[in-house]
Amino acid sequence: GAINPAVTLEVLRNPDFRTGCVRDCTTNTKQKNTLYGKYGIPHPTNNVNANQTCELDHLVSLELGGADSLDNLWPQCGPAGVTLWERFFKIKDMVENYLTAEVKSGDIPLDTAQKGIALDWTQFLAAAKTFCAASPANHEICFPTF
Repeated sequence: GAINPAVTLEVLRNPDFRTGCVRDCTTNTKQKNTLYGKYGIPHPTNNVNANQTCELDHLVSLELGGADSLDNLWPQCGPAGVTLWERFFKIKDMVENYLTAEVKSGDIPLDTAQKGIALDWTQFLAAAKTFCAASPANHEICFPTF
């Protein structure tokens, strides 16, 4: 995973920061879509909404200061035969949201979260599930509605 050095803890804590500020600045959609082939995965058709089976995911999420570059992106797919919210990329989104809340609150150092999620995001899964279930406010952090 690659880090964007411009996205510091101070930037992440700024309520005006949005990942759209750093998305698609280094790479474009066409470049990103070539990653499916580089990983030997066919580009999924009709990969939207409830039919979404894969996501070009940031290994270190933008919310945690990850870079929007090809060396921080990979196609995360599956598993088959489950609802959208049970797909690996949606479960990882929950972990990313949990870690972002922990980093912003000062409970986890930013570099620890970045290195940990790049190494193995599933190591935070149990803590994320506990955090997300602890209160309605935490549930909204983990599963925001847009």
